[in-house]
Amino acid sequence: MSSRRTRRAFLRTAAGLAVAAGLSPAAYAQVGAQDTPAGHGRRRRIPRDAIGMHLFTMRDPLAEDFRGTVEQLAEIGYATVGVSGRHGHDAPAIRGMLDATGLRAVLEHVGYDILTGSGLPGALEDLHTLGAEWPVVPSLPEAMHTPAGFREAAREFNRIGLASREAGLGPVLFHNHGSDHAEVEGEVLYDILLRETDPELVGFELDVYWAAKGDTDAGQYFVREPGRFPALHVKDMAPDGGFADVGSGVLDFSAMFRCAHVGGVRQWLVEHDSPADPFATARNSYAHLAALRY
Repeated sequence: MSSRRTRRAFLRTAAGLAVAAGLSPAAYAQVGAQDTPAGHGRRRRIPRDAIGMHLFTMRDPLAEDFRGTVEQLAEIGYATVGVSGRHGHDAPAIRGMLDATGLRAVLEHVGYDILTGSGLPGALEDLHTLGAEWPVVPSLPEAMHTPAGFREAAREFNRIGLASREAGLGPVLFHNHGSDHAEVEGEVLYDILLRETDPELVGFELDVYWAAKGDTDAGQYFVREPGRFPALHVKDMAPDGGFADVGSGVLDFSAMFRCAHVGGVRQWLVEHDSPADPFATARNSYAHLAALRY
C-alpha cells in the first residue's frame, strides 16, 4: 500500500467522517470530545486493564515456555490476552497459568469449521474455563469470499452468537483480513456481515492493520456501527506496508481511536504477525499504548 493510500485510510478530516456517520462536522467533533475535561484538549487514554496481547504474536516463545512467556507479559504490564493456539495445553492448564500471573483471557480464536460443527458446545465450555467472554472466528475459508459465501457466514454467525449468548458468554466476533474488505460483484464483503448479522449476537474484532490494507477507515466503522467492535487487534504498518511494532509505523492511532468509545471498544490487543523479537515487540507496543492520548 502506498503511503498516500495509508494516509487516506486513517487521516480523514472531521468533515469526511461526519458525512459517513450522518453527522455535521461540529457534531462529529463533539462525539470525539465527549467526556474530555474542559480546557484540556483531548485527553483520552486506554485503560491499563484494557491493554492486552493477542498470543499469536508470542507463538514461538509460548511453544517453548508457555508459563514463562505469560509471566513476562504480566511483568511488562499487560492485563489481558487473546488466546490463539494452545501449544499442547488444555483450557484448564492455560487458565491456571494465566491466573498465576494475574492475566485474564478475554477471547479465544476458534476455527469456523469447529464453531459451525459439532465442536461448538465444547468450544463454548472451554471459553468458560478460560474465563473469556468472546469466541472469535479468525477467518473464513477462501471459497466463501463471495457475497453468497458471506451471507452464508452471516447466517451461521447469528446461530453461533445465539448459542454463545445462551451459554452465558458474549456475542461471537469476526476477525478481518484485508481481502474481507474487497468489493466483489458490487458488494463490500465485510459490509454484508455488518448488515446481515444481529448486533446482539454478532460483533467484530477489528484488525486495524488489515482494515488499512483494505483501504478502510476504522473511525468510520466506529461511528457507522456503534457498539459493534468490543475488541481490536492493534497492529502497526511499516512504511513498506509490512508489519511494525505499535507506534513505530505509519498508522495514526490517536486519530483512529478518537471514536473508539462509540464503537464499543473494550479491549486493545497488540498483535504483530512476524516479530523478529516477540518480547521487544511486546515491550515497545505496550509502552506506546500506555502513553497514548487521543
